[in-house]
Amino acid sequence: QEEKKQLILKVEELERKLETMNAQNIEFLQVIAKREESIHQCQLRLEEKTRECSSLARQLEMAIEDAKRQVEQARERAASRERTAQSKLLDLETQLSRNKTEMNQLRRSKDDAEHRYESRLQDLKDRLEKSESTNRSMQNYIQFLKSSYANVF
Repeated sequence: QEEKKQLILKVEELERKLETMNAQNIEFLQVIAKREESIHQCQLRLEEKTRECSSLARQLEMAIEDAKRQVEQARERAASRERTAQSKLLDLETQLSRNKTEMNQLRRSKDDAEHRYESRLQDLKDRLEKSESTNRSMQNYIQFLKSSYANVF
């Protein structure tokens, strides 16, 4: 009897332990379920963030390609402007050289014309002086003739 009682007490104690263990198992299962749900949510967020990162990476690559394209276009425009400016500069230098040459030719022509006109002016002055001298001589001769005729007649 005593042994049976002890066995029943032991069985009851083991049943209480079993219930406690079952309760702990249920709690552990709930904790595990919550953790698995949390892990599942984290995995979903991770997948969403991964997709978002992939999308951002594609956008970044597109932005980088666009920036490279814009930089290349800007370089081409700058090179084109530089070539145009060099061409204009060369044209202006050529035009300046032609203008200087033409100006030098005009200056020489002007100097030659001035020398010719000065020479001609001097020649005309000399001729005028000679003509005036001849006129004075003739007037003196006419005066001499008048006074001679007046004395003779």
